[in-house]
Amino acid sequence: MNSNSSQVIHTPKNSSYSTLLNSFSDNLRITSDFKPSIIFTPTKESQIQVAIHCSKLHDLQIRIRSGGHDHEGLSYISETPFFIIDLRNLRSISIDTKKKTAWIQAGTTIGELYYRIAEKSKKLAFPAGVCPTVGVGGHFSGGGYGMLARKFGTAADNIIDAKLIDANGQIKDRESMGEDHFWAIRGGGGTSFGLIISWKVKLHYIPKKVTVFNVTRTLEQNATQLIYKWQHIADKVDDNLLLRLFLKSNVQSPFKPGQRSIQAIFSTMFAGGVDELLHEMQKSFPELGLMKEDCIEMSWIESIIFFYGGFPNGTSPDVLLNWNTTSNLHIYFKGKSDYVQHPISIKGLEGIWKLYNQLGENTGVELQVSPYGGKLSDISESETPFPHRAGNIFMIEYAVYWIKMEDSKRSIDWSQKIYTYLGKYVSKSPRAAYFNYRDLDLGMNNKGNTSYEQAKIWGEKYFKNNFDRLVKVKTKIDPTNFFRNEQSIPPLLS
Repeated sequence: MNSNSSQVIHTPKNSSYSTLLNSFSDNLRITSDFKPSIIFTPTKESQIQVAIHCSKLHDLQIRIRSGGHDHEGLSYISETPFFIIDLRNLRSISIDTKKKTAWIQAGTTIGELYYRIAEKSKKLAFPAGVCPTVGVGGHFSGGGYGMLARKFGTAADNIIDAKLIDANGQIKDRESMGEDHFWAIRGGGGTSFGLIISWKVKLHYIPKKVTVFNVTRTLEQNATQLIYKWQHIADKVDDNLLLRLFLKSNVQSPFKPGQRSIQAIFSTMFAGGVDELLHEMQKSFPELGLMKEDCIEMSWIESIIFFYGGFPNGTSPDVLLNWNTTSNLHIYFKGKSDYVQHPISIKGLEGIWKLYNQLGENTGVELQVSPYGGKLSDISESETPFPHRAGNIFMIEYAVYWIKMEDSKRSIDWSQKIYTYLGKYVSKSPRAAYFNYRDLDLGMNNKGNTSYEQAKIWGEKYFKNNFDRLVKVKTKIDPTNFFRNEQSIPPLLS
């Protein structure tokens, strides 16, 4: 492969592949028997075209890595011979403040995007995720939920153009790829339909000051009743308000020294001032007992750092430019997701706490509970492949983590146990899941070609009725299934 000015990282035969994987991800659970033939880090679009040609000549699959945050590692591992196209050098951002648009290369992190927007304008923002080290290539193509989702929708809802390289090595934009193809990459997962090289997005006006708070309540502080009430209002409050909820296990009880408790953290952003927020909270959720001293007014870019956590207030936004802002602590991690359309009963919540108490000391869990409603509900299920719209109160991410390998089976079994327990409280037919929280437990493709029926098992959970249209698009634009992985959209087989 002629790399020109690009960098080709050869995988040494005597190197530890676990070390290599750890440079891509914090998740020690991700392992593979296959090493990539090479890790290719192009600096030009033309070099990717050559790489696609080479992959066909040598019968190698490609894995496309933007930020490396795939929950199952499908951007950097494979069970068949492969190489990695790592987009870390394709990170240019061009912002037009007058038109309120931005072109963003796919190797950019969302933290870099946020920083460059704020650098250009204090009045503009973009709705994407909370973790600033996530790459825009995968994040946008799977949906992209964040703290502004109730006000502006997902990241995918705000994509207005894109450039990709198709299975024939051709560079295409929205006009040349066609509207069906463009529809598919905005929520259907980019790697099924080509290699995304850049996105064009619309930006939005944001108030000079937003208001944030993190308020914690334990079970001894009436957390169960507060969570029950939260479920009735979280999707109905003012669109400027996003009341996120984190349910953590194994925290020290503030009332019973030496005993463990369960913690509910109400993590919130309001696109407006503190007085307006307090009025809305008093109207919608007075039971929380929010006080003015709980709240902090700050700029939108400062709120990005606030919600990422781990940095003191006043930390410079420059931290968002650091590619290595991921944790130095490598852990084992398993994620799953669900959608809830009817409030979970008090009894149901108490059942969750009982399961939490079955966790061993070396395993932690955090249920990340993200409200829907607002702009998310205003858009139809078929507008983009991302189908999770009106009728959903909130989404759950099950985040289970542990430190020692010997705790893996017990921790993974526990994650399946709580997932099974909550089955009676979540969406059904299908039991929906969020594609960006990829979960191979839902089903997998074969190593070669996969039937429609097999892929439908997992595909309908992520995309609901949009799965059929995604298959039709795939059949038209990539009939040989060149772009594939364990959960890629398959073409219809002749």
